[in-house]
Amino acid sequence: MHPLMLSAAACLCLAFAGTGYAQTKHSAPKAAAVSVKKASAKPAATKASLAPSAKKPAAKPSAQPQVRAARYGGFTMAPPPPPPVLDTTSPRTLSLVNVNTDEALTVTYWSDGAYRRDALDKLNHFLRDSRDGSETEMDPQLFDVLWHTQMHVGFTGTVEVLSAFRSPTSNAWLASVSRGVASDSQHMNGNAMDISMPGVPVFQVRQVARSLGMGGVGFYPRSGFVHIDTGPVRYW
Repeated sequence: MHPLMLSAAACLCLAFAGTGYAQTKHSAPKAAAVSVKKASAKPAATKASLAPSAKKPAAKPSAQPQVRAARYGGFTMAPPPPPPVLDTTSPRTLSLVNVNTDEALTVTYWSDGAYRRDALDKLNHFLRDSRDGSETEMDPQLFDVLWHTQMHVGFTGTVEVLSAFRSPTSNAWLASVSRGVASDSQHMNGNAMDISMPGVPVFQVRQVARSLGMGGVGFYPRSGFVHIDTGPVRYW
């Protein structure tokens, strides 16, 4: 009797143990599957969080041109005034001082409808290259540009001449030490001057010279002078 009861109890124990083992064996993959699903869900959340930040930098470039336009808009060159009515009959007299040589000259270079040869010779010497003393035949129309500019500005004083004729040697040397000097400068042709009218804003001198349309006009407000020449009509 006792041996049968023991064998029956042993069978029951083995049956319960096998059932527990089977449950443990089949439940493990479910946990792994859950963990895999959770892990695979994380990258989706990461992409969603990066999407808005990727769009933000695209808005920055559109704002930069507006800032630059506002910052540099003040440097836009104003249009020249309409061409003035020129006096073509009065005698034309210039009062000049050469800031490099401290020489002064007052001369009437045009009267009775013609240029005066003796006055032009004086101007050629006065406007010589102050570095090596060389001279050239200056373009008489350059004096007309200066005279008409002076008349319409209303300046009656002495015009300061900072630079006039330059020999190729002098111009090459200046171009090597200054970025503002062109290697093919009109000064070498005897048809350019850098001038200043004390007490008159350089902007006003520039505007009047531009309105004449008789050649090139350069604006140098920091240095306080205006470049005029009888070359091609251009402005800077």
